[in-house]
Amino acid sequence: MPYSPPAGGRLAALALSLAVALGATCLTGTPASAAPAAPAASAYGPRPPQNPFTAANGAATMHGDSASSGTTAFPGPGTAAVDYSRTALASACPTVVVGGDGYVIALCTTIFGRTPTVHLLDPATGADLASLALPKGSLFGGVYAYLDNEDRLVVVDGGNTLLRIGHHRTGSTWTLRIDQSTPLGSTVPAGDNIVGLTPDWDGRVWFATSGGVIGTVDTGTGTVRAISTGEGVQNSISTIPGRTAVATDHALYLLSAAPDGTPVVEWRAPYDRGPARKPGQLSWGTGTTPSFFGPRSGTEYVTIVDNAAPHGNLLVYRADGGPDPVCRIPVLTQHARSGTEDAVIASGRSVFVTNTYGYPYPALPEGAPASKPSSANFDGGLSRIDVNERGTGCEVVWNSPVKSAALPRLSLADGKIYTVSVTGPTGSAGLNTFAQYHHSVIDPATGTQTASSFLGIGLVYNPLQMRGTAGPDGTLYQGTETGVVRISARR
Repeated sequence: MPYSPPAGGRLAALALSLAVALGATCLTGTPASAAPAAPAASAYGPRPPQNPFTAANGAATMHGDSASSGTTAFPGPGTAAVDYSRTALASACPTVVVGGDGYVIALCTTIFGRTPTVHLLDPATGADLASLALPKGSLFGGVYAYLDNEDRLVVVDGGNTLLRIGHHRTGSTWTLRIDQSTPLGSTVPAGDNIVGLTPDWDGRVWFATSGGVIGTVDTGTGTVRAISTGEGVQNSISTIPGRTAVATDHALYLLSAAPDGTPVVEWRAPYDRGPARKPGQLSWGTGTTPSFFGPRSGTEYVTIVDNAAPHGNLLVYRADGGPDPVCRIPVLTQHARSGTEDAVIASGRSVFVTNTYGYPYPALPEGAPASKPSSANFDGGLSRIDVNERGTGCEVVWNSPVKSAALPRLSLADGKIYTVSVTGPTGSAGLNTFAQYHHSVIDPATGTQTASSFLGIGLVYNPLQMRGTAGPDGTLYQGTETGVVRISARR
């Protein structure tokens, strides 16, 4: 999902001052409840294929991998007591990835100045070891990035230049620097910006712009090839071997690449974009990044959630099929109205969808239409939907009342879903003042919350519907409105 920085004002300034003063203070949390362990991790999966041009699946992108499965092969902190610390960066940090060397790289945008900045964090303490500010573009450009197979962050700056940023150590001093720079030139029209970015299995980097341009770039030769859909894109894009999925504000596209790298549309599936933008969504259309999943190769299906009213529908397609869905089924029906701005978790035959209807983002993309209604209560909730064994339809397995303020992640190592839940006032003022945030664990078999550990109150801990990333040691790194929270099992 795209990140939304705070709107500012005296309240935000006061909370920011508190965040800076607290720094990386160590705290502890105790689980409020415990239940039997979730089912074995083998109930879900398999993992999507490892992209040879990204870091390890689970920690390479905001959504874990180039398939955007929302899963990780690493365990999380579990359901016992946790320790946590907060690294104050005076920035919202939507993308947090972990390299093969264990070091944490966060792509953040400063609260004041809205400058995209890369931070290198110490995995042992969460301390900020180095930072690098980048040229800024539009508010929502440059949010999605990925870590390549050499642990370099791949991102597009405000000048529409694709960068590979490496972290380097000299003695005890770390630095971040641009190792490779590839201008995209006139392929991206003036005033447009890149919102989606991921590599394919041939090493080309695919991108999509908010104005609907879909393209590839060979960073070795600088060759850029692109087509235009004429439809807006507000979410990231996904790849599996031979295929790329892009969701516009009107349709889902399944593409491949011609020998010269030019994108080729294999099929286009229009969806119900609803009568208007819903409160709790950032654009008029799907709020989901396409996710590939499946019970055999992890790539049989591709899915999004549409924007139908009063409830969005989960749409599942065969990746090697056409625009006719395997299923179209209403989700999050435990509330009178629902919708989602969050990418789903998709693994095996199961898809998990989070309700963001009414979630009060502090900023919207430029030109976003008014929502209808203008506001609504944020009720939260999650749903699990399974594709049947024949691949001919879907059914809702459970609806959960858990009010998730972050994008959940499923660990295939321990069979648990991890998120940050919220209690207390959840209006636009409440989320940043008196709302209470908790590290929460959910049983994917039942939707039951099996553990909850208090983290903190207000803006300092607000995760803004951003997704946490687990490292190889089970530590979870959660981006928030003001920095990064590091959560680990108490030892």
